[in-house]
Amino acid sequence: MSLLARRQAMVVFFAFAFAYFFSALVRAITATLSPTLTRDFQLDAGDLGLLAGGYFLGFSAIQLPLGTLLDRHGPKKVILGFLSVAVLGCVVFAMATSFPVLLAARVLCGAGVGACLMAPLTGYRRWFTPAVQLRTNSWMLMTGSFGMLASTLPVQWLAPVYGWRPLFWGLAASIALSMLLIAWQVPRWEQSGDAAPARQGSYREVWRHPYFRQMAPLGFFTYGGMIAVQTLWAGPWMVRVAGYDPLASAAGLFTINLAMLATFWSWGMVTPALERRGIRTDALIAWGTPLSFVALAALIAAGPAAGAWPLALFCMASTFVALAQPAVGMVFPVSLAGRALSGYNLVIFFGVFVVQWGIGLVIDAFRAAGWPEVSAFRAAFGIFLASSVLSYAWFLWSRSHNRQASP
Repeated sequence: MSLLARRQAMVVFFAFAFAYFFSALVRAITATLSPTLTRDFQLDAGDLGLLAGGYFLGFSAIQLPLGTLLDRHGPKKVILGFLSVAVLGCVVFAMATSFPVLLAARVLCGAGVGACLMAPLTGYRRWFTPAVQLRTNSWMLMTGSFGMLASTLPVQWLAPVYGWRPLFWGLAASIALSMLLIAWQVPRWEQSGDAAPARQGSYREVWRHPYFRQMAPLGFFTYGGMIAVQTLWAGPWMVRVAGYDPLASAAGLFTINLAMLATFWSWGMVTPALERRGIRTDALIAWGTPLSFVALAALIAAGPAAGAWPLALFCMASTFVALAQPAVGMVFPVSLAGRALSGYNLVIFFGVFVVQWGIGLVIDAFRAAGWPEVSAFRAAFGIFLASSVLSYAWFLWSRSHNRQASP
């Protein structure tokens, strides 16, 4: 740990993690509420995919300006400004009476929480050592899994009692509370010597970097696609393919997110030791990513027999690619850390939007062509699998090419 004392670092981590918890809850809640929203607003699969993807559209749209703002003004000031938009988005969602308003609110929510991971990671890039950055990245994602857990069975239990609209009023109040905690505990951003040139850097340096290009397709299809499944399509798969009822589907989502929580906690425990032993992130991604392809292929092959645990295994196996996010940030100097992290986050979450909506469109297209619903789901997931395999092939080729080009 470099600049912050251990106790202060823990408090700062908790303040950011508290906000990220609600960010993840807002992200994943549509999977649990999908049967209710489908009924109340007469949504088809494409509408549902667009609604869930609207979050990621708003999230992606702010990533480029976010990176520049983080490098110039620091995490505290930036995240507080964005979270105020998230509060507005939750309020509008709670009051929506039509699909366009619901979608607009979802976009606002995505834009508002778009800094909840990038802001702390930018701060950690300056405040923590590389090994601790890998750990805190994994534990931030673990905190996100806690939020996704809260979006499953707790939401399924509370929604019939109070309705889904009061839940979003509660989310608005909770995010406002997280803003107070950040304002109180996170230190101000003082420009250091190596961060002073932040105004002079540009995204061009990020886009052109060989390592960024190596990781981009993998982040877009493989990691972004996993998030698309975890935060939306796992629920409809369990209901419409595996035959779960809504309560069993919520329990299945709880299982998936609990498994992800344990996985990210484990990564946080082992990554510092792996870093000390010289085991590089690229090697872990190269070895581990094919496991996600095997898990997804088995899921597709099993069809109606594949429920929560096969989906959980696929998501767990996909977390190898999550290690790329802090690795991308560490390739660049501190003055470009915000832009590098936000640029890569843009790739990931634009991928989530494309895959999430795309799966819905493909399902609707095959259904319109007369395919049974189960077959349409399997075909859509098969196209996603093929895209992920191609992105991994690009990663392997680029990794080999970059090694040969290095002096």
